[in-house]
Amino acid sequence: MTIHAATLNQYEAVAADGTALQAFYIERADVQVAFALVFAGNKLPHIVHWGRPLADSSTIVNLYDALRPQRVSGALDETPWPSVLPTQAESWIGAPRLELRRNGIEAFCSFEVKDIRIDPDNARISVDALDVEQGVALQWECELDPSGLVRQHATIQNREAGELQVGKVELGFPVPANAVEIMTTTGHHLRERSPQRQMLNVGRFEKPTMVGRPDFDASLLLSAGAPGFGFEHGDVYSVHVGWSGNSVLSAERLPYTQGLIGGGEVLRRWEIVLNSADDAYTTPWVYGSYGEGLNEVAARFHSYLRRVHEEERARLGIAAKPRPVILNTWEAVYFDHDYATLVALADKAVESGVERFVVDDGWFGSRRDDSSGLGDWWVAQDAWPDGERSLKSLAEYVHGRGMEFGLWFEPEMINPDSDTYRAHPDWVLKPTASRLPMQGRMQQVLDLTNPEAFAYIYGAMDALVSDLGIDYIKWDHNKLVTEAVSPYSGRPAVHNQTLAVYKIFRDLKAAHPGLEIESCSSGGGRVDLGILAVADRIWASDCVDPVERADIQRYTSLLVPPEMIGEHVGASPAHSTHRATSQEMRMAMTFFGHMGIEWNLLKEPQANIDKLHTWVDAYKQYRSDFAAGTAVHADCADPSVRVDGVVSEDGSRAVYRFTQLTTSVSYPAAPVRLPGLQAQATYKIVPLSVNIDLEASGIANGQTPLGWWNESGTVLSGATLQSYGVRLPSLHPAQAVLFSVERV
Repeated sequence: MTIHAATLNQYEAVAADGTALQAFYIERADVQVAFALVFAGNKLPHIVHWGRPLADSSTIVNLYDALRPQRVSGALDETPWPSVLPTQAESWIGAPRLELRRNGIEAFCSFEVKDIRIDPDNARISVDALDVEQGVALQWECELDPSGLVRQHATIQNREAGELQVGKVELGFPVPANAVEIMTTTGHHLRERSPQRQMLNVGRFEKPTMVGRPDFDASLLLSAGAPGFGFEHGDVYSVHVGWSGNSVLSAERLPYTQGLIGGGEVLRRWEIVLNSADDAYTTPWVYGSYGEGLNEVAARFHSYLRRVHEEERARLGIAAKPRPVILNTWEAVYFDHDYATLVALADKAVESGVERFVVDDGWFGSRRDDSSGLGDWWVAQDAWPDGERSLKSLAEYVHGRGMEFGLWFEPEMINPDSDTYRAHPDWVLKPTASRLPMQGRMQQVLDLTNPEAFAYIYGAMDALVSDLGIDYIKWDHNKLVTEAVSPYSGRPAVHNQTLAVYKIFRDLKAAHPGLEIESCSSGGGRVDLGILAVADRIWASDCVDPVERADIQRYTSLLVPPEMIGEHVGASPAHSTHRATSQEMRMAMTFFGHMGIEWNLLKEPQANIDKLHTWVDAYKQYRSDFAAGTAVHADCADPSVRVDGVVSEDGSRAVYRFTQLTTSVSYPAAPVRLPGLQAQATYKIVPLSVNIDLEASGIANGQTPLGWWNESGTVLSGATLQSYGVRLPSLHPAQAVLFSVERV
């Protein structure tokens, strides 16, 4: 075994049993990840520490002795203690984490490390290992991002003639023995990201997704921590799979060892086949985030994503700009596309302070409802005839009013009732030549692994972006991808379909610098770091009811920074739930994200338009902080209230939202703490000007005034606000108020 490294961050020792050891670590952003390597047998390394940097890093090498389990009766000669990729050859007897088949026969690998490269300056470690007899090479890489986010992936390489089928490569992170509670999210269409908790008992918990996207029920994070961990307290260890296809998140404990959390891509049989020597498969990145409370865990993901997008803009030569306020036409007009109506709506949008006007589904082919036309990516002449009432004329009108122009696409899907399907029935993923998968929304999935289908979709989108001057694409994905076999290759296709989607995103943005693309999938069905690496924002949910959105947005923000979460003001009653809410509540719930409007303003009185414009102007005052600051959520003893906020980068100011979802046992509402502030600083707290009016803000009738709720506010220290908090106004259910905190 050869080790290539500087002496920095390395220690050598001899274990109690005489085994020669080497330990090394990577460290950044108040996070340390340490590894122990056993020279005997050149075994794969173990992660022996993940968390705050140890006070004396030279003792890391002793963690091998300190943590290694002793041999126990009735078991193998070595008690399971998982390496970075545990196999049965090293006594792992939990769920298989590496599944390979050589010519259809299971290959049980035993890897020997050949080469290790340690780069402490870039906080990266790479390991090359080989199973000579099985003809399988493993390259494993782990790096610690400047955000403190740790990520790992692996490459499996075929080293001999004959096919090698890859079934599973599931990577993981060990967590301390006291991390015995896990939190994930579940959900469905219109109610994504609903939290659920359970104990990490002996056994395996997993959250798989097998519909070609993460889906509504997917958990953005799987988090393990001490019982009762929250947003503000408790050591928390979270994992995420950065992949937009089939995947799994898992947590597992054996009777012999502490928990292991992780995940990876889920592959169908024969989906990945390495046919010859040097063919290789690389897993998606599996991310880990450590923090004291979920707020710190989330901050690492946000910092990472912001840096990725900043680097991408720099590569394309695009200057950063504020997130434009959007008006999307879907809940305003649905499929009823009419030039005069949309021009009038564009005028109302300008009057409301909107900066980007997006035309949704219904502009192409025979698409007058959702039963036909999908896949026919040409402008519908009956809805948009050539001349002064064309879609291009609308785009020019929108641009002339000083707004950007956006357009809806669903490139991965097709209606069987479409000209494109009738001409190319072989362009659809299907299990047999004659049988289609079960339909969803009268749709099937276009096979983007077919070069002809890919070229058609990319060519159509590319031409329309150029011809119409499109600034923004809303990219939708509305059908579950099931029985996904490609007629072109004859094999399961979700893996290559996902890569094809990424390629279209990247190629369109490279060809049209400045073009932005939103990832929508029936709302929040495709939210992950794979799609977020190429998309500019996500649509959190098709439900814009602000009561439902309170937790949908809160738990989406565990992974996604506020400025990348689409949050729209809708109508009342809400189209998805028929719940009536005040305009103030609806606007307050959109305030911290990427604000938008999904509302037929043509039917609203002028007073509502004026009020909307006031709130939009207030949002614009703070959006630079929302795009760079730290998102925080308070742990409230009262389950009927929520406190969410964003603190500026330098900690000098913040905006918080207090939401009363239902009535409380406390009456009036109990004081709430304000997380994220500097303890030694002094802050002035005042209500935002948009909701100083107590009655308009929905504050309960018949109450005496709240002393500090006025333009004068009150002054308290950060330590006081984080320890004791502040009492907010007594509100009716389904109401929210905003207030600012500024260092004095």
